[in-house]
Formats: sequence, structure tokens, C-alpha cells
Amino acid sequence: MDIDKFGPNLSFFFSNGIDPEYAVIGRVARRVWAKALSRKYGANSRAQMLKYHIQTSGRSLHAQEIDFNDIRTTLQALYAIYDNCNSLHTNAYDEAITTPTEESVRRAMAIQLIINRELGLAKNENPLQGSFIIEELTELVEAAVLAEFDRITERGGVLGAMETMYQRSKIQEESLYYETLKHTGEFPIIGVNTFLSSKGSPTVLQKEVIRATETEKQYQISMLNNLHKGNANSAIERIEEIQKAAIKNENMFEKLMEACKVASLGEITEALFQVGGQYRRNM
Repeated sequence: MDIDKFGPNLSFFFSNGIDPEYAVIGRVARRVWAKALSRKYGANSRAQMLKYHIQTSGRSLHAQEIDFNDIRTTLQALYAIYDNCNSLHTNAYDEAITTPTEESVRRAMAIQLIINRELGLAKNENPLQGSFIIEELTELVEAAVLAEFDRITERGGVLGAMETMYQRSKIQEESLYYETLKHTGEFPIIGVNTFLSSKGSPTVLQKEVIRATETEKQYQISMLNNLHKGNANSAIERIEEIQKAAIKNENMFEKLMEACKVASLGEITEALFQVGGQYRRNM
């Protein structure tokens, strides 16, 4: 396929934390992407322009002092907007314990609206441009990303590294490191492990917790049953095409796109289990 034809349609999804590196995640990604597309694939200037979406950090949401979550989300949203993200999702403060309520969703949306409509500095195209710390962080984070690419390449690329569970182990190590710092107090989290309220650090119980109703559940089940009944013959044909592509090690993306029009995710997954087996990770 011609990289100039589909390259401009690709986009990425990042999660924004509160650490300093996240202040430059977009700058670094755009640098790395432009270099890869131009030097490795010879793509045109339009395909070299990386588009990305930011979601604020779910890990930074805590059930303790739950109202403070909006403050953290606001700061993460500022990172994203100052770094010129293409789109942004601000988490609702109660996502630490439930599906967002209408009230919390409105507050999450207000964070973006206030930054975009009221905050003067955000009206500038690139308010942090030229800042020493931003320029320095960009260099440091890009170097770290490229070094990580080298470590993955040494392990046989993405798929080769997965065989030794390299990516998974890195995620687990980082998670353990974060939890250790949180519990020892070395990483201060206001209202969770430091500056506790006079009542300690209780988990806040929301007045309203959102769960799907029985009516909604039955609606989804009936929708699935109708999908199976209405597309029984065509689904079989599309699923067989996926299985053949998988066995022959062909590009399955187009086959999957067509199958999703007539088959459910469960049907497609089961079909792939039949020809490829089910992945079981090493313990």
C-alpha cells in the first residue's frame, strides 16, 4: 500500500499522567513519527504529521478524597492542550469507583471548556515554545523512547519481545514501583498518603453509583441475538475468510473489517481460537 495514501489517516491514543515527561509527550511523538515516516518510508509531508488523542490518567484517580481528582485531571488537561493534542478526553472524578454520573461528566467537560474559553494563556498556539525545561525534556524523553525501541528491536521486534513477555514485565515493574512509592509515601499523593483530612483517608462512598439496568442488559442480549439471526449465512462466509487468512499468515485487517459488519466479536474470537489456539501466558 502507498504510505502517502493511508499514512495521513493514522492516529494515536496516549494517556497523560502528571509526571513532567507528559508535558512533552506530543512533541516527542511527533518528532519520532516524522523521522520514521520520512527516513524509513519516504512518506510525504502530510503523512509525517502525527495526530493524537489524549486521555487523562486513570491511574491518578483515587477513591480517597475523591473531589481532588478534578484538580489532577485539570493539570493533565493543561499538559495536553499546551502540547497541542488533536483531541482530549478528561476523566470524571468518580471514575475511580463507578461509571461516571451525569453530574461528574458535566464537571469533566467543564474542565476543557474553561481552559479553552476562559484561560488566556491557552488562547496562544504554543505557549510553552522555547521554554528551557520543555526543550530539555523533549530531548531527554525522545532519547529514552529511541533507546526503548532499540531494546525491543534486540528482542526481535514487537512480536519477538512479546514472546518473552518483555512489554508485560515492563508494565508490571512500573506498576509495582509506583505502588511501592505510594505506600511508603515517597511519592506524595495529597489526601491519600499525605495531608490527610481530620477523618483520615476514607474511601468516599458515592451517593449515586451507575450500573447497567436489567432492561439495558436484556436490550443488548436481544440486539446480539438479532445480529446472529439476521446474518447467519453471511457471517459464516466472512468468518471462514478470516480463518483462511490467519492460516495463510495473510493481512487480516480487511477481512476483519468486513466480518465486523455481520458477525459479533464473540463469533470472530471463537473462530480465531479454532485455527490459532488461545494464548496462555507464562507464569
